Amino acid sequence: MLLNRYDESALLTNANIKEKTTTPNLDAFRGDLVLEEGEIADSLGRRLPPISFIKQVALLAGVDKIIFISGFLEKLEYLPLFYEKYGTDVADDLVAVFYVENIPKSIQTEYRGIHHVLLPMIEGEGTVWNELNEELALEKTDFKGQSAADKVITVYNTVKTDYHPKYPVVTFDEALAQIIEVKKELRGAV
Repeated sequence: MLLNRYDESALLTNANIKEKTTTPNLDAFRGDLVLEEGEIADSLGRRLPPISFIKQVALLAGVDKIIFISGFLEKLEYLPLFYEKYGTDVADDLVAVFYVENIPKSIQTEYRGIHHVLLPMIEGEGTVWNELNEELALEKTDFKGQSAADKVITVYNTVKTDYHPKYPVVTFDEALAQIIEVKKELRGAV
């Protein structure tokens, strides 16, 4: 299965779930997905920590294709990295919703022929899973009795069939032209 290959290659980190769904040949993952691996650090092939991720990912994958992905991108510029790394594993009808830190407003765009919904979110001001469930108007009762893996299927099915956002549709180049600089406040001891 596709997720096992990613796991063996250390591309899945901070996993909350990585398990089979009740749908045959469909696995769910929630955690972080590596976009850029760290440099090889020694002669044994061990690597430095990854350079970039899609954080808080919810993903559904079949035997050889990713059919659904949501997650948090620090920069819109990371979207092409996803396709560079995983593009051959992406289904033609991929369902994709990303929360992006450096966009000022919600938009829709097409990239590599795939429709993406892009929603603004500052890291640390919410979780992708909760924000997406709120965006989709899903409630706890919609998940009643489901396993963690099957909850990802419920979100996927809702996005695929019932979610019709009215956000402006722009080209990816227009989306990149709108990015903003994000200023983060330092937190911690003074």
